[in-house]
Amino acid sequence: MVRWTARLGAAVFAGLLLSGALVGCATEGESPRDQAGPVALADTPVDAPTDEVTAEPSPSVSAVESMGAAPSRRASPSPSPKPKKKPTRTAPKPLAVAKPPTETMVPPAPPKPAPSSCKPTYQGAQVARAEVKAALTDAAGRSYWPVSAPDITVPLNLLKATAWQESGWQSNIHACDGGVGLMQVMPATATWMNQRFEQSYQIDDYRDNASLGATYLAWATKYIGDMYFESDFRLDPALCTAALDSCLLNAVIAAYNVGHGAVAQEGKPLAIPNPSYVRNVRALMTECVCLGY
Repeated sequence: MVRWTARLGAAVFAGLLLSGALVGCATEGESPRDQAGPVALADTPVDAPTDEVTAEPSPSVSAVESMGAAPSRRASPSPSPKPKKKPTRTAPKPLAVAKPPTETMVPPAPPKPAPSSCKPTYQGAQVARAEVKAALTDAAGRSYWPVSAPDITVPLNLLKATAWQESGWQSNIHACDGGVGLMQVMPATATWMNQRFEQSYQIDDYRDNASLGATYLAWATKYIGDMYFESDFRLDPALCTAALDSCLLNAVIAAYNVGHGAVAQEGKPLAIPNPSYVRNVRALMTECVCLGY
C-alpha cells in the first residue's frame, strides 16, 4: 500500500477554533492467487516455489474520510491485520516400507527386452492424429474405479505423453517384445485387464488400446497409492520434488514401463529403476508436440 499524507501546522489562539487539514489516499493491492499444484512441477521435477504474503495495514481514518466516509471524532487507525500465509499443497511422502497391497490380482510381469537389432512391424493402416487424440481424450475421461476409488483419474497429458513415448502415436505398430499399438500393450496384460475390470477391449483397436493403457495407469495408481501413499491418489506434478521416488506420479510412470513388481514390493521402499524413462515422460507432459494436436 502506498500512502501520501500532509498535515498543516496548527496554532491555538484565544477565541479561535483549531484549524487543520489532512489529505490522504490509499490503495490496497489484491491478494495473490492461490498456487495450483504437475508433470510441476508443474511441469518440472523440482519443488515449485512458494510465494510469501505480507499483509498490508488498513487505511487510516483520515484516508477513509478523504474518500468520502463520515468522520468520527474518536476514531483511531485500524490495527494492521496479521500476516496471512498462503495455502500450499504438500506432497505426502512415500512410506519407508510398503503396506501389504489391497489388490491381490496383479498383471503378469513384462517380457524381457527384445534385441536392439530387431525392427518393429506395422499391421493395417495408421490412424490419423485427430482420431488418436479423440481416443486418448475419451480414455482419460473415464472412471476406472467408480466404487472403491472414484477420485482416481488419468490426466490427459499423462496419457498423451505416455502414448508418444511408447509409440509416437502410431496406432498400427507392433514391437519386437510384443507391445501393440498406441500404448504398446502386451497381449497377456490386455487379457488380465479385461478379466480384472470385466471388459472386452480389443488390443488391435486403437480406441480400445488407449483404454487399455489408461486402465493400467489407473490400476497402478490404486496399487501403489494404497501401498506407499496412504491412498492419496493424486497424480499431480506439483506434489513431486527433485527426488524421483517422492511422488505417486513418477512411480506410476515407472511401473508402466517396467511393471508394478519392479516399483512396489511389500515390505520394501518405493523404487524407480528406470529414471530416464520417467524423466522423458515427465518432460513430454509439458513439452510434447503431441499436446498441440
